[in-house]
Amino acid sequence: MKFDDAITIKDIAKALNLSTSTVSRALRGRYEISAETKKLVMEYAERMNYRPNPIALSLKEQRSKAIGVVVSEIANNFFSQAINGIESIAYNNGYHVIITQTHESKEREMVNIQHLVSRSVDGLLLSLSCETTDLSYLKQLHEKGFPIVQFDRVTNEIDTHRVTADNYMGAFQATEHLIAQGFRKIGHITSTSNLSITRERLQGYRDALEKHNMSYDAGLVKHCTHGGMIYDEVEEAVESLFQSRSKVDAIFTAGDRLTTVTLSALKNVAKKYKQVGFIGFTNTNLAELFTPPVSVIRQPAFEIGQSATELLIRMIESKRPVTEFENRVLPSSLIIRESSALIPS
Repeated sequence: MKFDDAITIKDIAKALNLSTSTVSRALRGRYEISAETKKLVMEYAERMNYRPNPIALSLKEQRSKAIGVVVSEIANNFFSQAINGIESIAYNNGYHVIITQTHESKEREMVNIQHLVSRSVDGLLLSLSCETTDLSYLKQLHEKGFPIVQFDRVTNEIDTHRVTADNYMGAFQATEHLIAQGFRKIGHITSTSNLSITRERLQGYRDALEKHNMSYDAGLVKHCTHGGMIYDEVEEAVESLFQSRSKVDAIFTAGDRLTTVTLSALKNVAKKYKQVGFIGFTNTNLAELFTPPVSVIRQPAFEIGQSATELLIRMIESKRPVTEFENRVLPSSLIIRESSALIPS
């Protein structure tokens, strides 16, 4: 059956010689309709493959039954898995998902959000871009009561639900693992300090060094302000770690794209220098296929997407304004492979 030929409530009513209001009530299981009539209507609707018109439903409920999603990049392994989690909950609850990308641009983030709101989405799932520092337009939207749930890259300036991985502990475990392997000059390639994930992972890195009486060297920390979107920026960061006064013997990367791009840059840069140990945040399923297989901190991306969507739908469907919010922190996993083994000198 073509979409344009889809059966309507009026068609069912005419075929069964019932009023449209009776058919509508029967389809909704209303108590005032007899069991016999409900059975008749439901069986006919099923046989004719009847599906409710989502536009008509949204007009009646004053909802679009659509959720807007704003992420930096769909191709990012973490975000693609988080989106799968978002869709799994949204679709099961009758919501459509509209996905937009910022490519780490604050201007594009603003335009995307304005576009989504103008299309009357019922709420937003938001992960901030690298460039975002001015949150005034988001605060105004939130203060008007528009449902927003933050995930992964979050801010405390907007008091709403937040769902993240345990960035601090993931970074702490990664750094401590490298130290336990015998590495002593651990470089850290991370994103802009604007992001919550950058600050939390840097703190985990620093605290692991401190726990093992190793001094923190700011020269071994390299910020890539575009989060790995620009290859040359990452390659320059890798090169500078080898050329610093304290030459690295291991590298820890703090982001999904940063990890995969650094691995690519290392193939070029490391030809001129010694091989180094490596571990990074990434959700790529190909990590074990690299040579050597790559040790990673893996985030529960799918579960983060599910959790954020559950919270957003709860906000959208709440009969009263939501004033109490959750900060959900889900554990990451340390997966040890050959890349983080100490290389014999």
